[in-house]
Amino acid sequence: MSPDETTESQAEFDHDVVIVGGGPAGCSAGVFTGRYGLDTVIFDRGRSSLRRCAYLENYLGFPAGIDIDTLYGLMHDHAEEAGCELVSDLVEAVDENETGFTVTTQEGRTVTARRVVAAARYGGAYLKPLGDDSMFIQYEYEGEERERFNRDYPDQDGRTPFEGLYVVAPVTDINAQAIISAGHGARVARTVISDVRRDQGYPDEIAGHWDWMRRAAELEGDRDDWREWFDDRVPDDCDLSEEKLRELREADIDRRLSTYLSEEEVEARTARGHERLAEHLDVGTEPGVKSTPNAE
Repeated sequence: MSPDETTESQAEFDHDVVIVGGGPAGCSAGVFTGRYGLDTVIFDRGRSSLRRCAYLENYLGFPAGIDIDTLYGLMHDHAEEAGCELVSDLVEAVDENETGFTVTTQEGRTVTARRVVAAARYGGAYLKPLGDDSMFIQYEYEGEERERFNRDYPDQDGRTPFEGLYVVAPVTDINAQAIISAGHGARVARTVISDVRRDQGYPDEIAGHWDWMRRAAELEGDRDDWREWFDDRVPDDCDLSEEKLRELREADIDRRLSTYLSEEEVEARTARGHERLAEHLDVGTEPGVKSTPNAE
């Protein structure tokens, strides 16, 4: 973790980010925030809407489809590998406090967070303590008055009128397909990270975040070139001190340089990636029985 990725929660919060929902949207968001270095916890009640799917055949990367239990195992392992904590518990309430949010669960947990990501497709009643009636829509169903979350409440990047509250689900029709929902989770997570960087002092022109790894052979220029790149994007009306800008610049360069991998690192990560994937496969076993690495 580079200096610009120091977690916000060290002094004021239990977590930088609380994600409500451990399905494709929530886990995808967690992979991005966790990899950036934000202290992230995912609360998963274990009843994602994806459980209604008998067998998933349109999730990219699985030519013959993937069963739901295996996909869940892969998603949760990925989130944990990225640094997220997964907690099997139902969030009952999200409320504001002086500096962020307080999250209360069914089992009596109470945690604080600077940012909350709603990623549960159904419901949304846990957000009612925030007190914004525009979050919910009244409608009639079979002669009865009912209420549901307003799927147009967040903007396209997941932001809401509450600073630090983001909604990945439920939103419009995005959550109707698992792969689109996962992509939107990543999009909103990038919004979260950009907002974190703005709070750290990065100008808008530099606050955006991309998460990809490159080959070291593709690295062009030296540290001075990266300094020039950074300085060229700082607006003339930036009110940060030279010392603060220098601190942010060097931390950002460290982070960017860390994304370049040597051939040896690529090979090692490839081998580990294959091993972790194989742990979830039924190769050489009866259906439904996971293989055990190095088993005799």
